Amino acid sequence: MTETLVLEPGERKRAILDLIRSAKHDLILSIFRCDDFKILDALAAAVNRNVRVRAILTSRAKNWDKRLQDLGVFLESMGADVCRYAGARTKYHAKYMVADQGPALIGSLNFTRKCLEKSCDFILVSHDPAIACGLLNLFQVDCHAPDSGLPAGLPDAIIAGPEQARLRLMDMMDRARRSIRIIDHRVTDPEVLMLLRRKQSSGIQVQVLGQGAVAGLVSHGKLLLVDDTVAAIGSISLSQPSLNVRREVAAVVRDPANVATLLRFFEIHGSGADRSPISEWSIPDQPAEDDDSLDELD
Repeated sequence: MTETLVLEPGERKRAILDLIRSAKHDLILSIFRCDDFKILDALAAAVNRNVRVRAILTSRAKNWDKRLQDLGVFLESMGADVCRYAGARTKYHAKYMVADQGPALIGSLNFTRKCLEKSCDFILVSHDPAIACGLLNLFQVDCHAPDSGLPAGLPDAIIAGPEQARLRLMDMMDRARRSIRIIDHRVTDPEVLMLLRRKQSSGIQVQVLGQGAVAGLVSHGKLLLVDDTVAAIGSISLSQPSLNVRREVAAVVRDPANVATLLRFFEIHGSGADRSPISEWSIPDQPAEDDDSLDELD
């Protein structure tokens, strides 16, 4: 299999460390928040074995501006190359890594103890050379020409926002013929809500999890599952800031075994203690206030 899903908290740090440790010559990564010392130690070890480590850091994150400055200095002190994102977008919120020419990792989580241990989050590790190449090109553009748009030739398996996020995700939902299942704690975009309301009124089942805890975990990761045949996982929330103004990345999952795994995850984690079926979502008439700075985990 060219791609592997990592869903459980106990497995996520191992997947990140394994990818860092697999790098022989080059490692790129996007960092929104990071306070896990094992991951930082693994990055330092990579530098010490002559791997070129390059990191792009967001310019701001709620209550993290000073820590982001310190993190950049710390990474530079260990010998990593640090790009401080300077584009016009409000945040560099994408979460991805590439070791050499692959494998690549696309996720929804930050490299923090909270996300590694206490949140509902998703990781896809891909050995598809096209995905690795696409992320490498995106990294280069965002470091050196951040307002020049997306690089040419991004594969369909990558959704990069804001340029592609709204169009690609809404097209996925609009194509639904049976069901739309979502894990997202911020389904607030008015256009998205209108589409979901229309699909629901036409008989399409719409289920949304994540507005509270998901199986005792803090809701943070984003999953869109359509007709139980195709999914998207990554950093893109169905909210205006995420769809309109942030650099985001999601992976499209079409492998039947992995789609089935995501469906089982949704059904198991969405059921209550009595394992009752997940209810249809009551779509609000008015969207909730969409505050770009609400989420501490974001």
